[in-house]
Amino acid sequence: MSRDSNYDHHISIFSPQGRLYQMEYAFKAASSASGLTGIALRGAETAVVVTQRKVPDRLIVPSSVSHVHNVTPKIGVLATGMHADCLSAVQRMRFEAADFEFKYGYAIPPAVLAKRMADIAQVNTQSASMRPLAVVLLIVGIDDEKGPQVLKVDPAGHYLPFKGTASGSKEQEATNFLEKRVENIPEYGFDETVRTAIVCLGSVLGSDFRGNEIEVACVQGKQGKFHSLTEEEIEDHLNAIADDADA
Repeated sequence: MSRDSNYDHHISIFSPQGRLYQMEYAFKAASSASGLTGIALRGAETAVVVTQRKVPDRLIVPSSVSHVHNVTPKIGVLATGMHADCLSAVQRMRFEAADFEFKYGYAIPPAVLAKRMADIAQVNTQSASMRPLAVVLLIVGIDDEKGPQVLKVDPAGHYLPFKGTASGSKEQEATNFLEKRVENIPEYGFDETVRTAIVCLGSVLGSDFRGNEIEVACVQGKQGKFHSLTEEEIEDHLNAIADDADA
């Protein structure tokens, strides 16, 4: 047994190298538990999330399986990780958003919601009686002053805004794909933002999709609402991507 194995019994114990092993395990669970890869992208007037739709059992109604959730009319989240933890985090987000609007009289901005969820996640790292949620939140929404926003919250309580980011099992490969296009992403229109996110997911997974095999959700314009695209709308984008590839 290695010396460092004695330092992973509780989340509040640092190893001599300054590592919190329980947090590293939480990150591993968040990235691999669901087997999904999620992409979030922010264009000029649009914020988009894309992920796979995996139905674990043929008896389950496919439309009931989703990792994309509405939080407020203008804010949505793609939660990847352990599914029960994802649902718990989404429920807490909805509570925090409703509580903020009740107290202050206006809808919570995406960055404020991300900060609040990050603060809650960080508190879970301070006590041996708590467990961090094995979930990464990709929050997309519209800020009345700043326009479309993409923010990422991890199990340790980090939160940052992004032009484009990824989570899940192929996070690094997706990040490398997006980094090559980082200069152009902020100028993308709606169609280009959606299609770039879909192409990114297809590229890192090395496969083509049908409309019922992925989830795409977006919020567009300052008055826009967060909503998921229908299978027919996704198919239209997939056909346009195929046409561009053949051209």
